Amino acid sequence: MAQWIDSDDLLNHAVNMMGKGSTLAVDTEFIRTNTFYPKLALIQISDGNEFWLVDVPAINNFSSLKQLLESHNITTIFHACAEDLEVLEHALNIVPSNIFDTQIAAGIVNRGFSMGYARLVEQVFDLELDKHATRSDWLARPLTEQQVAYAKEDVAYLHKLYDLLSGELVDQERGEWFIEECAAALEAASARKESDDYFRRVKGAWRLNTQSLTVLKCLCQWREEKARLKDRPRGHVVKDTVLLEISKRLPLSIRQLSDIDDLHSGQIRRYGTEIIDLIESTDADPSIASLPKPLNSVQNDLFKAMRSNLNLVAEAEKIPKEFLANKKELEAIARMSVEGCFKLPHRLSHGWRAKFVKPLLARVINSGDEI
Repeated sequence: MAQWIDSDDLLNHAVNMMGKGSTLAVDTEFIRTNTFYPKLALIQISDGNEFWLVDVPAINNFSSLKQLLESHNITTIFHACAEDLEVLEHALNIVPSNIFDTQIAAGIVNRGFSMGYARLVEQVFDLELDKHATRSDWLARPLTEQQVAYAKEDVAYLHKLYDLLSGELVDQERGEWFIEECAAALEAASARKESDDYFRRVKGAWRLNTQSLTVLKCLCQWREEKARLKDRPRGHVVKDTVLLEISKRLPLSIRQLSDIDDLHSGQIRRYGTEIIDLIESTDADPSIASLPKPLNSVQNDLFKAMRSNLNLVAEAEKIPKEFLANKKELEAIARMSVEGCFKLPHRLSHGWRAKFVKPLLARVINSGDEI
């Protein structure tokens, strides 16, 4: 039976109970449809025996929970922690300090890369979880019986997975790998809060010259401020495709701005003058490196050779191939190597994966063919 926590006193009492152990399984439910920031609705917590469902909108003071989850004496068990960490930090300023991510652990011990919670539970325990409540309205009260059951199940098996995967990490001597990957996940979650480089993610931005690319960067930063201030999704302010087209054309009047498809009259009324002022005041920044173009045929051949050889190593070492190097990294290496500058990113040249990746890629690149 899950305990429903909907007052400060109940939360403080529950935290006293939670703190008696050394591990807590945690999950969150939130809504993120028409807002920039996720709206935290529920926190599910279990110590392996008891279950607590924390009704976030009903509680005013989370200081006791913050102190508990940020304690170095508590290991917080998540599955796919990125969004949970984001919403806990934004909504409650809670940053758990000691994390065990069962999704990362399952990948490290070769049970599957980026495996969902329900699939992992089914694989390990031969149990099928009901996922029908996944997209339901978690801010509505009272929760339905189906929602409560779903919320409880989302933490019900995390301790058992923690015990199993911890043992497999030790047996396979991959504990240090896991620690490194969890640290990287925390770093990536923190980096996502920064918006300065969002322009690099805009599809087709590589085609822009320096002036237009500088404008696109400034437009993305301007939109980020608007989206955060208004708590609206970026695309609800102005779409990526529209910012790209503005950066290409560099309109200097409302009339020219009106010629851009998908930029609606309401957006022009609200933002038109700001956009034109931004374009007029932005000078080309030569320090902005041009974005990488799609691979040419020579680079693509090298990319394929590196990927195929890494796949062989991954299979031989029983490591999910996605853990060794991702597509973006291999494409960057292929570009630099064909241009005569072989340099591995820090993630591939240091840490646990370096002994697998570094010598292999060097041999492939130096040979110009598959090994």
